[in-house]
Amino acid sequence: MKQRISLLLLSFCITTHADIISMGKGSYSTTKPAGAKGPPEEIFRTDRMTGPVPTNDWWSSLVWEKFSSRHYPHPLSVNCEPGGFRVSYDGERIHSYEVAMVGTMSGEKNREITIGHAGVAEFPDARLDGFSDWFVSAKFADGKKSLRCTYGHGSPYVFVECQGGGVSLGFDKAPTTWEGGGLTTASGSHFGLFLPSGAKWKVDNPTRWTSDLGGKTYFTLALLPDNKPETLALFAKHAHAHIVDSQVAWKVAGSNVRTTFTVKTEAKEGAATGTLMALYPHQWKRTDAQLLPLTYRSVRGEMRLFEGETFATDSIFPGVLPALPLAVEGVKPDLEKIAAEDFITGDTYWGGKKLGTLATSVPIAEIAGEKELAEKLRSRLEAKLEDWFTASGPGDKAQFVYDAHWGTLIGYPASYGSDNDLNDHHFHYGYFLRGAAEIARRDPAWAKDWGGMVRELVRDVACPDRDDPHYPFLRNFDPYAGHTWASGHAKFADGNNNESSSEAMAAWTGVILWAAFTGDTALRDLGVYLFASELSAIEEYWFDVEDNNYPPAFTPATATMIWGGKAGYETWFSGKPEHKHGINFLPMHGGSLYLGRYPDYVKRNLDWAIEKKGGSRDWETWPSIMILFEALHDPEAAQKHWDAIAATAKLDSGNTVSNTLHWLGNLRKLGQLDREVTADYPLAAAFKGTNGKKRYTAYNGSGKEMTITFSDGTKITVAPGNFGVR
Repeated sequence: MKQRISLLLLSFCITTHADIISMGKGSYSTTKPAGAKGPPEEIFRTDRMTGPVPTNDWWSSLVWEKFSSRHYPHPLSVNCEPGGFRVSYDGERIHSYEVAMVGTMSGEKNREITIGHAGVAEFPDARLDGFSDWFVSAKFADGKKSLRCTYGHGSPYVFVECQGGGVSLGFDKAPTTWEGGGLTTASGSHFGLFLPSGAKWKVDNPTRWTSDLGGKTYFTLALLPDNKPETLALFAKHAHAHIVDSQVAWKVAGSNVRTTFTVKTEAKEGAATGTLMALYPHQWKRTDAQLLPLTYRSVRGEMRLFEGETFATDSIFPGVLPALPLAVEGVKPDLEKIAAEDFITGDTYWGGKKLGTLATSVPIAEIAGEKELAEKLRSRLEAKLEDWFTASGPGDKAQFVYDAHWGTLIGYPASYGSDNDLNDHHFHYGYFLRGAAEIARRDPAWAKDWGGMVRELVRDVACPDRDDPHYPFLRNFDPYAGHTWASGHAKFADGNNNESSSEAMAAWTGVILWAAFTGDTALRDLGVYLFASELSAIEEYWFDVEDNNYPPAFTPATATMIWGGKAGYETWFSGKPEHKHGINFLPMHGGSLYLGRYPDYVKRNLDWAIEKKGGSRDWETWPSIMILFEALHDPEAAQKHWDAIAATAKLDSGNTVSNTLHWLGNLRKLGQLDREVTADYPLAAAFKGTNGKKRYTAYNGSGKEMTITFSDGTKITVAPGNFGVR
């Protein structure tokens, strides 16, 4: 009996050890805590699709559901249904009112076109059968009869492959056709229908067409911008050049980020290469590619057509800092309070916000000359991160668990569906990344010992390797849309969504700072690319800083939440104006300066929030967030507004009095961010004061003295591990 007990104990120890994967001094588990939730067991993908699952994408509902929810590649809207692949153009039906711009896919009474299989009335399901950086293939199968549809962001085409029979088209009402049946107007939208050479349509009835495809297996449908014969001829030129791959690449040169979008085609017939791609505003405003005089409407604004295989955009990276550089009086009492607090670990979001508070507080204490206090805060931060970064089994109250079935790292305790729905990982883990970066700034040994876990978090939310066996490529980031998505499953009629653009930017700030302090140039450039691209999308779609994307009927100064099929002045959690606006400002830190690139827009945004408060600045909650945002336009006024409420202000849990004082004091001395001046090093920023005097600041995150050059020729020489201010 004793021998049996010993063997059982040995077996238990071996099993427990096998569940823990060491990463330097850190570790994660492969077994989730008892009773904890995880993503579902069933993944709707074909047998040829193995490896980590792309979640948090515009099309993710395809792998979470038996068919899919509506999703929005733009200019098309699409849905996988029992009868096949439903295609719609909602550009002409976009409607706007005071708090929303809606281009959601129409309901049953306005289907436009459903692509089906001539021999199958209803399929049992639709499954993922291929994907690339912004294209995806859905496969419907019933035995040997199958329908495979390939579609993607910006593409007006749907490339169809049929096996075991021909193709069918279903219409809600009889379409109008001309050009030999090659051009069809259905429910007011124009479509090109491109059969293989020699194939013909059979009109079974006015609302159902079929074709045997002339014994071939392919067909292409295209949304046309108009019904002109020359437009049809242009689209016919590329109709049988099926897209088989799409890839994004980025190159960082100083403050410029060049992003290149390339597709690979396979000619089913003919010798055409390239394709037609519709560019979003954040793309066509930043490209030198020659565009065609053909456009589509979308809820993101006008989309413009490009012909070719590749185009590039150039975006500006404005720089980030670990903190604002100047010492400010009055921060010590609050920093002492923070250092003495008994931080409860919490879940990955609320616990993460505590890590963010510590990460923001450490450099403020340093800059204030409170070295002992800074070290105490840093030690608290290290201890909390080490707790999270160490897994000791199912009973561990703070750990990360790798789910090999889906290919994702889940932090427990989880929140807001970050476990079972895989929501918000970039929001949550961004706080951990900023915290780890702050420690790495002063403690390279810690970074070396615990860096394995930091890199796992980066790989989970933004893996740069398409061949990574554990994580999908750029999980939360959509390279063609230019921004992140929050929902893991995207099972909404409006498509996927993203609310807190600023928490996404905080994550990329963490990546940049960590990489700068650890000397990882490739990772730093990844972070700069993600930051610059997301910034372009924020300034076009969340803020519309140039006031040329929002339709006139949509009157708010900001769309606080972006969906695939709409944009709205809303949040998931509150109707308060300070929450609707503030959720796209917080957390305020050294990487938040981008919010002030357009000071006049800052005022316009803030004025709208005040109007929605009935003309009052009496922010019931998050007053410091709103005031810190105001300081990017008028720091003197912001200081007065803070002084008036400082004694009774109720702060957001991620902000502090010390950070408020430090931010306000620095901007009063430095002035507004100067978006016209950039630097050749990512940890730098330029300002312009009310007296016209320019100020320049940088932080040297390397191990040797560095001279940083700004775009106006100004140079700053900075010692390693120090700020430089001129």
